[in-house]
Amino acid sequence: MIRILSLLAALVCAAPALAQPLPANLDKANAVVIDTTKGRIVIKLRTDLAPEHAERIKTLAREGYYNNVPFHRVIDGFMAQTGDGKNFNGTGGSKYPNLKAEFSNVPFKRGVVGMARSASNDSANSQFFIMYADGSFLNGKYTVIGEVVSGMDVVDKLKKGEPVQDPDKMVKVQVASDLK
Repeated sequence: MIRILSLLAALVCAAPALAQPLPANLDKANAVVIDTTKGRIVIKLRTDLAPEHAERIKTLAREGYYNNVPFHRVIDGFMAQTGDGKNFNGTGGSKYPNLKAEFSNVPFKRGVVGMARSASNDSANSQFFIMYADGSFLNGKYTVIGEVVSGMDVVDKLKKGEPVQDPDKMVKVQVASDLK
């Protein structure tokens, strides 16, 4: 009986995060909802700035590539990185080819989402990061793909580390228009 009550309590505590309404005026076709081990994050994709990168994020979300993927690199005062659904440690990418850079003049500041890459400008694939603070040194050098419109408090709660020990995860990632 105690076990059943504990399970019910866990479900009740998790329900508010999953049942949260999406922000008003959100273009659901161009937004992703990330249910994490700490709560829900909603990202508005910037198709006006980076249409190819936004489309890749949506494709991978629809394929389930991001489900159960850890936030493998979380640096306090800088950013939280995730998106390696292949190796789960920041060294892998998807089955798709790398993307050409779609740099813009939008500044990297708190809540901005950028596409991770290697030394080559045209090496972004599946990984992305969410900024904790200003990162003006990234401006014009990394592709801005979106911004957090709900859930920065969740991002703030992610376990920190490089690499993170026992990291928080993106439990389920969906395009907002596909929410189930």
